[in-house]
Formats: sequence, C-alpha cells, structure tokens
Amino acid sequence: MNAKIASLATPIAEARVGRRRFVILMLIFTVTVLNYADRATMSIAGTGVVKDLGLDPIMLGMIFSAFAWAYALGQIPGGWLLDKFGARRVYGCSLLLWSLFTMMQGTVGWFGLVGSSAAITLFGMRFMLGLVESPAFPANNRIVSCWFPTSERGTASALFNSAQYMAVVVFAPLMAWLTHALGWAHVFLWMGALGLVATVFWFLLYREPLSDPRLREDELAYMREGGALVDLEATRKKTKPTLTFAEVSQLFTNRTLWAIYLGQYCITALTYFFITWFPIYLIKGRGLTIMEAGWVAALPAICGFSGGVLGGVVSDYLIRKGMHPSRARKTPFVIGMLLAASLVSANYVDANGMVIALMALAFFGKGLAAVGWAVLSDTAPKGMVGLSGGVFNGIGNIAGIVTPVVIGFFVASTGSFDMALWFVAAHGVLGIFAYVVLAGRFERVEIVPAVTAEALHAK
Repeated sequence: MNAKIASLATPIAEARVGRRRFVILMLIFTVTVLNYADRATMSIAGTGVVKDLGLDPIMLGMIFSAFAWAYALGQIPGGWLLDKFGARRVYGCSLLLWSLFTMMQGTVGWFGLVGSSAAITLFGMRFMLGLVESPAFPANNRIVSCWFPTSERGTASALFNSAQYMAVVVFAPLMAWLTHALGWAHVFLWMGALGLVATVFWFLLYREPLSDPRLREDELAYMREGGALVDLEATRKKTKPTLTFAEVSQLFTNRTLWAIYLGQYCITALTYFFITWFPIYLIKGRGLTIMEAGWVAALPAICGFSGGVLGGVVSDYLIRKGMHPSRARKTPFVIGMLLAASLVSANYVDANGMVIALMALAFFGKGLAAVGWAVLSDTAPKGMVGLSGGVFNGIGNIAGIVTPVVIGFFVASTGSFDMALWFVAAHGVLGIFAYVVLAGRFERVEIVPAVTAEALHAK
C-alpha cells in the first residue's frame, strides 16, 4: 500500500520509468483528431452542400443529427464489443470503416441527387458514419484505464478528449481551403483517405500492455502499482467473462453514475454546437466568408485545447497533492461549465472581435470541464470498462441528436441564432447541477455479483 501511495504521489516528470505509455497516448490522440475531423466535415462543407444540393436549414440539421443518432445507439454494443474482443481489433476496424463512409459522402453530388433525395442519402451515410465510429471513445477510455495510473489518468484523458479541438485547429482551415479551391466533395475524399493511412499505422503500432514488446518491465510495474488496469486484456482472454442482465442493469441504477452521464450529456451539447452549427453561425449569423470562418473557427479551438489539457493537468496535480480524486475532478468541471455558459453573451455584442473572444472563452471553459472520461476511468466497474464507457458516451451523445435539430429549428423559425445560444448555454448550468447536487463522491463502483443482484431484484 505504501508503494502504491508513493507512486501516486510521483509527478509524471519525476517518474524515472519508460515512456511507452505516452507513445500509445499519442497514437490514440492522432486517431481521435481524425475521428473529430471526420465528424466536422459537414459543418465546414455545409454551405457548399446546401447550395449545390438544394437543402434547407432543417434538412441540414437532420443530416447533422444523423451521425449522433447512430453514434448514441452504437455506444453500448460498441462497449460490449470492446470488452469481448479488445481495443486493438475493434478500434482498428472502426477506423477503417469510418474512413470509407467519410469518403462516400463526397460522392453524393456525382449522382445528380438534389433536395430530399440528397438529404436522405447523406442522412444514411452520416448515420453509418456514426455507427462505425461508436467504439472510438469507449476504446480510448479502456486504453487509458489499462495504460495509465490514477495520478496520470486525468491528463491522459484530457489529451485524447482535447483532440476534438486540435481537429478544428489543424483541419478546419484545410477543409475550408479544399471547399473554396476544389469543391466540398474533396473535403470528404481527402479526409477519408487520411483515415485509411492511419488504419495501417494503428495495426502496426498498438498492442495491449502485457503483449507490447516495447513496454519495459519497470514501466509496467509503475503502471500496475499506480492503479492502471494492465491485466484487463489478459483477464478478458483467459476468462471470457459473460455479464448477466442483473449486473449490467446496475450501470443504470447508480445515482453517481447517472450524474456523470448527465454531465457528459451537457458537455456534448456544447461540443455539437461547435462542430456542427458554429461555422455556419459565423457565416450566416455574423457575415464571415467561408475562408474567414475556417480560420476563425480554429482560434477558439486553440483555447479549447488549452483548457482541455489544463483541466486534466490541474485535477491530476490536486490528486498528487492529496486531494480526493472526486473533488479534484469536480473543481475544473464546475469552473469550466460556468465559463462555457458565458457564450450566450455573444447575443449582446455587435463587434465580431468580441464574439470571437467570447466564443474562445466558452471553448476554453468547455475544455477545462472535459474531465468526464477521467471520472469514468476512476469510477467504472473493473469488469465493464468498455460497456460503462458505451453507456456514458451513448447517453451523452443523445445531445448530439437533440442539439443540431433544435438549433436548426430555432434558426429556421426565428431567422437568428439568439435562442440557439440560450439553449446551448443552459447546458452549462445543468451540468454544474449534475456534478454538485446529484453526484456523490467519485469512487470505483463495485458491481454486486449476479446471484446477489438477482436476489435483490426479486425482492
């Protein structure tokens, strides 16, 4: 126990062990950048798609939501697949398939489809994109749980989660240029091709901890002593565990888990505003050109990335200083969601510079609050890390279904984004309520064995 406490108190910079886990983190960070870039393709290409294919705002809102419908529905099956087959195979196949569906979206204009027929086709392709991407974040969570001790997990989770901002920083200007210079179809074709290249590198580089020949023994011992679930994959292969309905149902009856799910729903609502309607808000609501929107959208994203990394680093630092992980995770979340809610102030300023500044502050706050995956890594039952991640992300991504459609409705019915910004900001307040009022102390949930659980349900 003393060795474990000592390891938890050791800062990353002072841990004189191998660094293989950081290579793995860089790998999932890179894949997640591509993941979010592929999600955001439609938001950058959206104005060109609307013009060429004859779509209206409600149609575009439905197309935006198609991804989230499938993504949310696929989370629990995706988490189950991860627990059954492991992250290497499931994540690699997911990356391959989502890259193919990204490319396919660029071919819609080749068949002369317009109006409702084009909208239905794009809806179907975006739906399939969401379905095959669904294991990605539960896989990230499983990988971080296996590779990182508790005192590093917040930073590791923040980094892979912050890939969403880096996707905007790196690819929004590129996709805007492709749309402007070559046409919107090239956005989908080139992004899909990058994903196919990344698939090759994934299968070449990723292994689970106990089967990775590049992982040193001292690093493995450091990871295990610090709370990393390094034996998770070996246990899966050896025991091939099966879960009963009574055991799985406990993921839906724990109050603290529900607070974590609600917090993820709220931050996902903010995310979907930024990756779907935000560039269009800049163009239609603020009069920017497509090229200006592409570059400007990258500026708040840099702030979001900074906030995301800071949230993880601060929470890990507080843990190493002796603060309970529960309080250490809640602190950046509450502060961040308060800052995120401030985006509604953009309704009351005229200068585009002030709007960008307010959005940058909100982006920073949303990043700071993005500790949910670290919280889940700290609390998920050991035998259901993948499935817990699926439930968490599935419920969270219901916001991806609701948010684009509601914003599309407000824009179509009022002709402005004022009500849309109020709607998005309200999620910051609701998220704070979930973490402060609903949640108890964040500790690993112990699942009641099947026999005991079934007896409790019988009563």
